[in-house]
Amino acid sequence: MPDITRRHALGAAAALAVTVGAPLTAAAADDRTGHEDHGGHGGHGDHDGHQPLQPFDEVYRGRRIQGHATEGGGHHHGTGYAVFVDGAELHVMRNADGSWISVVSHYSPVPTPRAAARAAVDELQGARLVPFA
Repeated sequence: MPDITRRHALGAAAALAVTVGAPLTAAAADDRTGHEDHGGHGGHGDHDGHQPLQPFDEVYRGRRIQGHATEGGGHHHGTGYAVFVDGAELHVMRNADGSWISVVSHYSPVPTPRAAARAAVDELQGARLVPFA
């Protein structure tokens, strides 16, 4: 068995990080395009000072992702936004800085719930989302 040097291991880890990070970065960039520029008008955000979230319903990498505002707040954190992957709810939370995380990609904050749904699809790699209990 050949000896693996530290240089080879670090090179492989860097290549893996670039390969995994590129689709997530592209998903976040795709989510930012196509939105109207509000030109810095004040008073158009929600009660937290963030821009209101638009509903979405699309097929991403063969999976149907949906998101819309809810009336009663979220499961436990009162986000007021529900996200679904193939009909199963993806638990999402808004961070204090306005970024979003999900139970699937908890340590990778993204700018919107749509980006969180796309990141979850990428992370699931075809596996079925088990509903959060």
